[in-house]
Amino acid sequence: MKNFSQLKKNLKKDFSGLKAIKVAILGDTATQFLTQTLRGLGYDNGFNLEIWEADFNQIERQVYDLSSELYEFTPEIVIVFQSSHKLLGKYNKIKPAQHVLFASTELEAIENIYSNLTNNLNAKVIYYNYTEIDDSIFGNYANKTESSFLFQLRKLNYELMTLASKKPNLYLCDLSSIQNQVGKSNFFQTSVYINTEMVLSIDVLPKVATKTIDLINTLNGKFKKCIILDLDNTTWGGIIGDDGMENIQIGSLGIGKAFSEFQYWIKKLKNRGIIVAVCSKNTESVAKEPFEKHPDMVLKMDDISVFVANWENKADNIRQIQSILNIGFDSMVFLDDNPFERNIVRENIPEICVPELPEDPADYLEYLYTLNLFETVSFSNEDAERTKQYQIEAQRATIQQKFTNEDDFLKSLNMLSLVEPFNKFNAPRVAQLSQRSNQFNLRTIRYTDADIDRLVVSDDYFTFAFTLEDKFGDNGLICVVILQQENSETLFIDTWFMSCRVLKRGMENFVLNTISSFAKENGYTRLKGEYLPTAKNEMVKEHYPNLGFEKNNTHWELNIENHKRRKSFINSK
Repeated sequence: MKNFSQLKKNLKKDFSGLKAIKVAILGDTATQFLTQTLRGLGYDNGFNLEIWEADFNQIERQVYDLSSELYEFTPEIVIVFQSSHKLLGKYNKIKPAQHVLFASTELEAIENIYSNLTNNLNAKVIYYNYTEIDDSIFGNYANKTESSFLFQLRKLNYELMTLASKKPNLYLCDLSSIQNQVGKSNFFQTSVYINTEMVLSIDVLPKVATKTIDLINTLNGKFKKCIILDLDNTTWGGIIGDDGMENIQIGSLGIGKAFSEFQYWIKKLKNRGIIVAVCSKNTESVAKEPFEKHPDMVLKMDDISVFVANWENKADNIRQIQSILNIGFDSMVFLDDNPFERNIVRENIPEICVPELPEDPADYLEYLYTLNLFETVSFSNEDAERTKQYQIEAQRATIQQKFTNEDDFLKSLNMLSLVEPFNKFNAPRVAQLSQRSNQFNLRTIRYTDADIDRLVVSDDYFTFAFTLEDKFGDNGLICVVILQQENSETLFIDTWFMSCRVLKRGMENFVLNTISSFAKENGYTRLKGEYLPTAKNEMVKEHYPNLGFEKNNTHWELNIENHKRRKSFINSK
């Protein structure tokens, strides 16, 4: 989020090509900086907010005088900001006997303001609700005595929600939730208020403006309709293809609780009418299994409108989802724990919203709450039925595989791989990866630490451990190859497994180039490979033929002398 100074710089830019919206601001405190922030943020959202700002504390005069500057301006949207501090000032000046009627009296005044604005201007009204002030007159007992200011303030906020639910052109901007997020000391600064009558700190202005622009966006048809989910380490903990359904992390224990609460949030969005889609690098049957069989899964297949799980580029798969849903990319949100996947989607589909999820899944929800991604100004029973409608549409659609040329993006990653034989530092990870790798695993042989130790000292085996890092971070050890000397001419690929996290980055080509060069340098003329099918490794069924190996009975062979290096954007470290 840009700060106030950055948004203020936008005011010097050319607004002429942007959609013009006339906005009036009525406030009982100083609003000059809020006006600048709103206009600057409006530019970033494609709006030329033509803002007229009333003089300080002139709300009633502007609203009730039909010859006022407000009516001469004829705004489309009127923002009304009556602050809690002025509210407390009113409360302090009335007689104690009137305290119990304070919220009702204020609500009546607010309804009259709304009625005049909508009847005389046909404008939409955005009303800022009230942040909390506890004057500590009653302590905790304020929650039990109706005459306390805290009781009346909370009652007023509640009655405001009830009023807004009945008034079609009254929209509440929730300042109270912003104060809860940032803390009162960050929201309000006493010295600034005393000297300038500003109740909003400079630091909080962009958050208030964002909350306001969210409403203006939605009122102008710009809102999010769809959330697209990655699965592994996003919707659940762990990698379904490697860990198995019984070992993924969901439920009420440990980090699984964070993923379950995340799923409940997605479920509520779906029930509200947000389209939920899945875009996962996985074998489809494996990816669907938790939705169909896991007892702790909150989300079920009935909650998903479009389910795309394969090993293709995620940007292409999102285009596929978009073609089925027939909605704009700018109305989509894509959630993925992997920074590589997030960035390749941003590179290929710049319109889509791709939040930068925290590294710790426990922080997912609190972070997503702050983004207010799914602002709306309406809700109906038809919205709740949207998932079923899109599921039917998805059944009609013919899904076609599309490929995006990734070369330029892959070049920009500056990928590096360290290739080493097994050693005391990488051996534990090699053993662990051999136990967990199920999908990209040609022969699915498991190794213990002791097995690794024996391979290291054997003259018949050559071992390779591959790491991968790029500009987004270090993926660590992600691939293992073990070559067995079959005879003086042939090396048998005893083991080749790789983490699915790095698929579609050209790692397969880099590995083949590495082991074929090793074989050639050591006088071997042939590489021999074998694919042993399992329930989970179907994705590598065509691995060897795709790399240029030729079938020889039950095995695949590659003539090294005729082998040409395959294209790869990974460099040796």
